[in-house]
Amino acid sequence: MQCAQQFSLRHHSHRQTLLVLAVAFALGLLYTVPSPAATLDRIREAHKLLLGYRPDVRPFSFAEQSGGPAGYSVSLCQKIAEEIRAELNLSDLEIEWVPVTVGEGFDPVVQGKVDLLCGPDAVTLERRKTVSFSIPIYPSGVAAMLRADAPPALRDVLEGRPPSGPIWRASPAHILEEQTFSVVAGTSAETWLSERLKHFQIPAEVVPVESFEAGVRGLLEGATDVFFGPRPILVETTAEIEEKDSLMILQRFFTHEPVALTLARNDDDFRLSVDRSLSRHFRSSEFQDTYAKWFGAPDEAVLTFFLQSALPD
Repeated sequence: MQCAQQFSLRHHSHRQTLLVLAVAFALGLLYTVPSPAATLDRIREAHKLLLGYRPDVRPFSFAEQSGGPAGYSVSLCQKIAEEIRAELNLSDLEIEWVPVTVGEGFDPVVQGKVDLLCGPDAVTLERRKTVSFSIPIYPSGVAAMLRADAPPALRDVLEGRPPSGPIWRASPAHILEEQTFSVVAGTSAETWLSERLKHFQIPAEVVPVESFEAGVRGLLEGATDVFFGPRPILVETTAEIEEKDSLMILQRFFTHEPVALTLARNDDDFRLSVDRSLSRHFRSSEFQDTYAKWFGAPDEAVLTFFLQSALPD
């Protein structure tokens, strides 16, 4: 009996020891794993705001000949920087612009190398597993670019129109599987195209390219037949080349993809500052000038989009 009691006491003591060790281990993890500093706190301490920009996605974000950033998204980030300077009462706030290529994806945001990425990045649920986004800054979507001499049957299929020629020559699927498509690697257009081809079981060739300029060049040289990408970027990319009359961009939007600025997850205070600045700017009369500089005068539908995107104070 006494032996049984001693065993029970020892067993109880052993369990208590394990419990204490488990609690100590948990507390050790709690206090030794540092949590990332909030973005506004870091900006306040460093007196510096790190703004990333895409160097080759006109008219949203690009590098000028002088080497500095320019574009619609860059203009919005400059407005945000002004408000953060006032919010934190930092008259000497330094703005550092960091080029971020499409190939780098969102790694600079996740790694804290930039506080805010000023590019036209489409908001998706998959991407929100990694980063967070501002309110929408533009109503974009995937469109198609072809050579001006592309077969009418291909244009009919991509536009979703009934065939303008004899229907016995080829089915829409057969027409598409004979084409070579291209997209910029790492973009939402690449994901969309892959999913569509797989869904419709179309064994067409897809050639990923490094930039929008490379995609346009591939079309002009006959290496590809269709180049998919955000319509406003396709329009701006072709506007700068001599052979623009040899290309055409279809009016159809294959996706509805509002784009936004990108920031780190789980930082509500910084996101609030970003969204508050954008919302106030969208509601101001000054915003129409900002928009018109890069896209032309906004129509009623565009103005409605931005008024609906802006959040009330």
